[in-house]
Amino acid sequence: MTYNNRAKVKVLYLWKILREETDAEHGLTMSQIIERLAEYDVSAERKSIYDDVKALREFGIDVKTYQRNPVEYAIERRDFTLDELMLMVDAIQSCRSITENQAKMLVINIKQLANNREQALLDRRIHVQGRIKSKSESALPAVDTAHEAIRLRCKMEFSYRKIGVDGKPHETRKGKKHLVTPISVSYEDGFYYLAAWNEAHDNITQYRFDRMARVRILEDEPATRNSEISHYCYDDSAVMFGRFNGEEVTATLAADAEKVEIITDRFGKAARFLDSNGTEARARVRVCKSEQFFGWVASMGKHVRIIAPQGLVEEYRSYLQYLLED
Repeated sequence: MTYNNRAKVKVLYLWKILREETDAEHGLTMSQIIERLAEYDVSAERKSIYDDVKALREFGIDVKTYQRNPVEYAIERRDFTLDELMLMVDAIQSCRSITENQAKMLVINIKQLANNREQALLDRRIHVQGRIKSKSESALPAVDTAHEAIRLRCKMEFSYRKIGVDGKPHETRKGKKHLVTPISVSYEDGFYYLAAWNEAHDNITQYRFDRMARVRILEDEPATRNSEISHYCYDDSAVMFGRFNGEEVTATLAADAEKVEIITDRFGKAARFLDSNGTEARARVRVCKSEQFFGWVASMGKHVRIIAPQGLVEEYRSYLQYLLED
């Protein structure tokens, strides 16, 4: 690059240096700025840098001047705080519906929003059980396809896979595709789910995106319209376990006084706590009754118990008895 071109982009190099190396606690002196610019083969004098700082401020870059000894310059305000960037990185690292490679590339992009010191703090590694390994198995392309089908108001088709006794995924129905009208996309427990009108069974069915294969939009087939679809609304007031839907029921749970977090961790603010005798906590929760719900209660041992309604208690006992049978 010629000397004149270097001079023209000097202000951009200055912006890059301040963005990568400074924050409210760490600034650069004029001498340090000149040294950094020289590393990019850009020569500069103090007066020209003053003019460049003024130009950056006029452009809307919040370059601060700190009256330290010596005076320092820094970009203080950023689009995201370090805590917000850490939250985004943790969310990406914890997501099971994207591949390891996709998680890595997203984190790299997020790190570009931080300065050099903060980037080191963002090198976080979270072990994710069940992370998708192969790029071809990523659920995100299928999610995009479903959103596009919803936008176009048309149907979509896909084959569906389940893990066989050999531990490998196999297409159900001998590979015959499911024809559906997509309704909505939701995210729960690390997985993306599609609520769709099943054209073969005339009902709304839940599908997991990471189990879909050979997904295709059918632009020439208009979406089905009926009252059940138009009135469908994702309702998180009743907690489902692994998206296993069932009859909604209001259950009263009891938990040992030192194990109350078990209920709050699973149901959050949806749990309504009742008057307590001090030895145990009692909470009313709205759940979708299923074997998965009973299994969750059973996994808590005696720390969490179903105490009402009596019909649900009896069903839970029958479930436990069934498990004991040969």
